[in-house]
Amino acid sequence: MLSVVFACLKSVVNGNRFGVVEVSGAQLLPPALRVLVWHVHGSWSTSFVQGRHTYLIPVTPDLDEWGRGRMGRPWPASAIEVQADQLATADIDVVVLQRPHEIELTERWTGRRPGRDLPAIYVEHNTPHEHAARTEHVLAGRSDIPLVHVTHFNRLMWDNGRCPTTVVPHGVVDPGPQYTGELSRAATMINEPIRRWRITGTDLLPVLSNAAPIDVFGIGCSDLDDPRLQTGGEVVGIGDLDLHTLHAEVARRRVFVHTARWTSLGLSLIEAMHLGMPVVAVASTEAPRAVPSAAGIVSADPEVLGQAIARFAHDLTDAQLAGKAAREWALREYGLGAFVSRWEDLLHDVTR
Repeated sequence: MLSVVFACLKSVVNGNRFGVVEVSGAQLLPPALRVLVWHVHGSWSTSFVQGRHTYLIPVTPDLDEWGRGRMGRPWPASAIEVQADQLATADIDVVVLQRPHEIELTERWTGRRPGRDLPAIYVEHNTPHEHAARTEHVLAGRSDIPLVHVTHFNRLMWDNGRCPTTVVPHGVVDPGPQYTGELSRAATMINEPIRRWRITGTDLLPVLSNAAPIDVFGIGCSDLDDPRLQTGGEVVGIGDLDLHTLHAEVARRRVFVHTARWTSLGLSLIEAMHLGMPVVAVASTEAPRAVPSAAGIVSADPEVLGQAIARFAHDLTDAQLAGKAAREWALREYGLGAFVSRWEDLLHDVTR
């Protein structure tokens, strides 16, 4: 049964799949659910809780990685913090898992086994580690918990075994068309750029900065005094800003640069496209699918990337045209509405 959980996801508008009642030609939505979900990735969680359900966010006394709660994020009131020791008596319809340990944690905290006593979905945010062609997913041997990848590339690279899988691409809350490009500089968003170095493509910044100065936004980049970054042009660490300020500041830069070699598709790239920025991206993981040709340049050749950065840095009109195309594409392919709708289907598929 579960092996065909995702076989008819696109047929929601054709037929009465969930037993939806029709009254005078109008459809009543299925009941809202109570969804247990951990706050793991802030941007993804921000989009996920925009649905119409009640979202139970675990909280532990020391606010560790297993119980961060809302962390002060301006989420809807339907995202409710729940103390971990209260989950055993909480009314839960489905759990959305994101890390292997959450399977055991759910059973320990709720007294119910995910996929057996409690409907469950597992979201895989990451690319496989080390050997993509041979890395077996933790759910590869199970068929009772459907697996959702955030990119088609991730689904292709993981060995998913017999686990039923699908893809729900990212969707972001639209920050609006804020792009001005008034500064002839490039922007990039990288968390912990020194520690993650080649994974995030930080090592490419010196040579690319010869085309235009690059400002780096994100966690752990306020002080980029690593001598390896001083071998090219100008690379400046700006730091970790609140989301509103971040969007406004990034949108003042002429072009957005995405250098990641081996991370899942960064939401920062999708947010930059929503802002209306032209994009220059390394042709790795999901980037070739995420960035259409009209929106910028995607290449594995640093020389080509540098030429594209220089072109946009010196031609605001060209940058504006590419940024407009980027925003139109992002709204269509990575809009919040489609993301929420796909998750609506999935949550009711596993709970009906």
